[in-house]
Amino acid sequence: MRRVIVRQSPVHGKGVFALRVLTAGERVLEYKGVITGWREAVRRYRREGIEGHTFLFGLSDGRVIDGSRGGNSARWLNHACAPNCETIEDAGRIFIHTLRPIGAGEELFIEYLLAVDDPQDEDTRRQYACRCSTVGCRRSMLADAA
Repeated sequence: MRRVIVRQSPVHGKGVFALRVLTAGERVLEYKGVITGWREAVRRYRREGIEGHTFLFGLSDGRVIDGSRGGNSARWLNHACAPNCETIEDAGRIFIHTLRPIGAGEELFIEYLLAVDDPQDEDTRRQYACRCSTVGCRRSMLADAA
């Protein structure tokens, strides 16, 4: 039985929503895509004119999962400063686990904590502004705002 669905999000673009009640600590998804080096991923995005929004997920070994190539619904997870899910890396794979019980119809969120070249640049900060509107929102998806 499917546990999640992708549909329009009131937070931003598309989002991932629970189809049934999910329990705390439940492994819901794996973040899938082509695994490549950061340099190659950035080169590809520049070559194709893609800026800002990407489906790149960094791994601890310096590689990246590019969810825009061979990815799945996990690439549509939106950011929230008070997320209800977390990412866990295991043997070069990224899994999404719930942090608390999630009701049917509720959107799933992770905290992005993005790193960019110049996080102090005003245009960059605007590009990565948070839209979660949760209590205690940091107003940024960037790690340096935490």
